[in-house]
Amino acid sequence: MNKSDEAVDQVTAEVATEPNTSAASHYQNLKFDYVRAADFGSAQMKSHPVVIVGAGPVGLASAIDLARQGVSVVLLDDDDCLSVGSRALCFAKRTLEIFDRLGCGDRVAEKGVSWNVGKVFFKDSPVYTFNLLPESGHQRPAFVNLQQYYVEGYLLECASQLPNLDIRWKNKVVGIDNQESKVVLVVETPEGTYQLAADYLIAADGARSPVRGMLGLESKGRVFQDRFLIADVKMKAEFPTERWFWFDPPFHPNQSVLLHREADDVWRIDFQLGWDADPVEEKTPEKVIPRVRALLGEDVQFELEWVSVYTFACMRMENFRHGRVLFAGDAAHGVSPFGARGANSGVQDADNLSWKLALVIKGEAPDALLDSYSIEREFAADENILNSTRSTDFITPKSAVSKLFRNAVLSLAKAHPFARRLVNSGRLSLPSVYTNTPLNTPDSDIFSGAMQPGAPATDAPIKINGQPGWFLQQLGGSFTLLLFCNAHGINANVIDTLNKYNNVHLLAVVPAGGLAINGMQTIEDSQGLLAKRFDAKAGTLYLLRPDQHVAARWRQPDSQQVQSALQRATAKRR
Repeated sequence: MNKSDEAVDQVTAEVATEPNTSAASHYQNLKFDYVRAADFGSAQMKSHPVVIVGAGPVGLASAIDLARQGVSVVLLDDDDCLSVGSRALCFAKRTLEIFDRLGCGDRVAEKGVSWNVGKVFFKDSPVYTFNLLPESGHQRPAFVNLQQYYVEGYLLECASQLPNLDIRWKNKVVGIDNQESKVVLVVETPEGTYQLAADYLIAADGARSPVRGMLGLESKGRVFQDRFLIADVKMKAEFPTERWFWFDPPFHPNQSVLLHREADDVWRIDFQLGWDADPVEEKTPEKVIPRVRALLGEDVQFELEWVSVYTFACMRMENFRHGRVLFAGDAAHGVSPFGARGANSGVQDADNLSWKLALVIKGEAPDALLDSYSIEREFAADENILNSTRSTDFITPKSAVSKLFRNAVLSLAKAHPFARRLVNSGRLSLPSVYTNTPLNTPDSDIFSGAMQPGAPATDAPIKINGQPGWFLQQLGGSFTLLLFCNAHGINANVIDTLNKYNNVHLLAVVPAGGLAINGMQTIEDSQGLLAKRFDAKAGTLYLLRPDQHVAARWRQPDSQQVQSALQRATAKRR
């Protein structure tokens, strides 16, 4: 399981005081029984379509997505419990939309703490406030803060309902042979070892990925010479539900501090410590409690639930695909925590990979489609690493000149909007737009707005069968042809043309009060936001991938254009 999430050289400690019967306690105390696998002791090695190593958020998301698409999956984890502590705390809007498709979006949103607003402070003064989702008309907020063990627990409960998903606890991969036609694994259990084979292997086994090590591969990048302390603090507090970041505050001079609210009246506080800090000593209550008291005040009552000391690192593998082994999440790439890019990027890896792997296994797309996973997600990793590196350099300047520049920017930002664009307390996670993927069909018509080929589709309120709903809830699991119509429908020949594409979801959009379109599922653009956000007119057609990214768009397409785009989006032609 990926339990080191976004950090290297991490030292953790559980320091909860009194046991309780809360949901948090339930998920933290869960232990999963080892069960002998059917492969164990078999005279003939069994083969499976997909084996996934690592039952953290990325491995679970991959397993659920594939299983829901009809692929049989074996999920191996060397542990018997969920992760400890808040870890990957901030789950972004795009990740929540993926969780909606996997079946646990509502639970994460309802249990977690939603927020859109952040504040930046310099010394004892506010610098400015920002809003990450200033417009209305979206189902999900910019972020939800929720401890990682809840997210894993909810994903696991979804996974447990799928009959074609076999989860094996205390099954540790100790050997691997990446052959041309299959991957052979040696798996260690409490009662001995066994072998199994897979058509494809997804390695989602964390930053120190044993699978990566056994294949002689490595991640390369930069380790930043600084340490940070995370403290999960249970308390009743008057702080608003916002992200607060301090540069050089009086309660922690010459360093930085970050404050987030979590579920269950728990608050996450990150304290910059400096490179010379002793990671073992700094996690002791004797060192942590005074730091927390300096922030909160002497009269505030609180309890420590969990503490961790970590080092920043921005690293990635050169290639995420190695034959039949595909790396995802922290096993493939890692970033420093500020910006919430670790787990969010990992879940988006799973979202990108699963539909492609399902099509390949079913024989509906060539193996070359999996190369686009590497192309697209390596691009996303580079984007995340660039933003994370810039954030880290601004938060932890390593020279007197750099610090002088940073402090000047912060001082100017109080009164001058231009300087606020230079302040970097962690550029927060946004989904990547795959502008250079071979799966896109370039525009042949003129469009404006953000819904270009490669972009994730944006949400909007709709009505379906007269009931309010959300656009993105209608997508996922297959390709979708999204046709915008006028109030009176559309030319019947267009519908006949679209109906000939097998395994493609046909979705018609009509204005408020418009008529249903015969032969197509119809949704009503109740507030006109969907057409506005997609820059659509009557006759506009979008091709959306199973992961809800735009593959192509046209004003008045013909059949040949649509067929060509579908073939290109499945790597059947370039």
